[in-house]
Amino acid sequence: MISTIAKAFTVPEIRRKIAFTALMLALYRFGAHLTAPGISASAAKALSKSSAGSTGILSLLNLFSGGALTQMAVFALGIMPYITASIVLQILTVVVPSLEKLSKEGEIGQARITQYTRYLTVGLALGQSIGYVFLFHSLSSQAQPIIPVFDLQHIMLIVISLTAGTVLVMWMGELITQRGIGNGISLMIFASIVSRLPGAVQQWYDTNNQVFKVIAPFLVLAVVAGIVFVQEGQRRIPVQYAKRVIGRRMTSGQQTYLPLRVNMAGVIPVIFAASLMAFPPTIGQLVNTSWSRHFADFFSPSGWHYIFGEAVLIIVFTYFYTAVTFNPVDQADNLKKYGGFIPGVRPGRPTAEFLDRVLARLTFPGAIYLAFIAILPAIVYARSGVTFNFGGTSIIIVIGVALDTMKQLEAQLMMRNYEGFLRP
Repeated sequence: MISTIAKAFTVPEIRRKIAFTALMLALYRFGAHLTAPGISASAAKALSKSSAGSTGILSLLNLFSGGALTQMAVFALGIMPYITASIVLQILTVVVPSLEKLSKEGEIGQARITQYTRYLTVGLALGQSIGYVFLFHSLSSQAQPIIPVFDLQHIMLIVISLTAGTVLVMWMGELITQRGIGNGISLMIFASIVSRLPGAVQQWYDTNNQVFKVIAPFLVLAVVAGIVFVQEGQRRIPVQYAKRVIGRRMTSGQQTYLPLRVNMAGVIPVIFAASLMAFPPTIGQLVNTSWSRHFADFFSPSGWHYIFGEAVLIIVFTYFYTAVTFNPVDQADNLKKYGGFIPGVRPGRPTAEFLDRVLARLTFPGAIYLAFIAILPAIVYARSGVTFNFGGTSIIIVIGVALDTMKQLEAQLMMRNYEGFLRP
């Protein structure tokens, strides 16, 4: 890994891409500390400190924004509205026939779906901005209100600022994808989570539970090793291509493999399940009545109801998202179209059934793995009483993004090496 990074800095074009990515991420982190207009910076800072070590819903939502949510910064919503909109459009692509047809029209169809995703992102950001304005107004004290002047004019100012911040973050993420290294949206979530790492380490160091202080580093290392092992694990299905006549040439048969990953859904099921489970306590705190507070406490992130619900949703969404991203029937048709077949399996429908059966067996351990890693911090908190928010979902995202970015760097270096070989 270190040698790959060192070689990347020796190539001027890759070095410029890395510098551009770093600049965009620095601007993103700057906006996460820039308080939105109409917000009391001192009151928001006090609320951020009071919720820093909590296990409530604000702490969970604050994780993906890198601390910007409790500070009511311009980038308080982060990139989560765009991720939610992307997931919704991917689900609708399977359900709505017109969108499914559009997705198969190449670059033009993908550009149209991307435009729909942007529109939906603006709508979601607008709705979340309004909800968070009233939520933080209800959480602030009368002596130190977060929104000093709570009237329609200031509410609209804050809502427009937060929505515009989300649109700007979405644009920056697309710029990183086009001109930088790696997936811009994933790297922004990566930067938000990593920014919380020093606080998590300080929280671990200040804990009075000496047993947890000794066991925690080994637990984190074991979780990291397990995530890397599962993320890189795959089942290689052998594929044989028959001899084909192309023009006046006959190509020889080739043997390759079809890689089926243990965790084909990635971290999307975890993010989507966390978003759905965060909805009930958020609404409960927003209404701010006796029954709503009990309802919010019932779905508290540190409670067993939340843990069980999140685990079930993660397993369900893992199966669903895997089915969305990998269609055995399409894969079997593509193999048959290009003269490929799996040894011992007849082309066509038997191949699709074989791939579906193998995929179902692989998805089950992948879903259990995602659910266990996601609820592990809650289990540790229930057993030790110590909060360690940098775990579970955070580690999955950080490791997954780091591995994907390193693969893209290696691909860029390999492409430059091929160009060197092709020069006369």
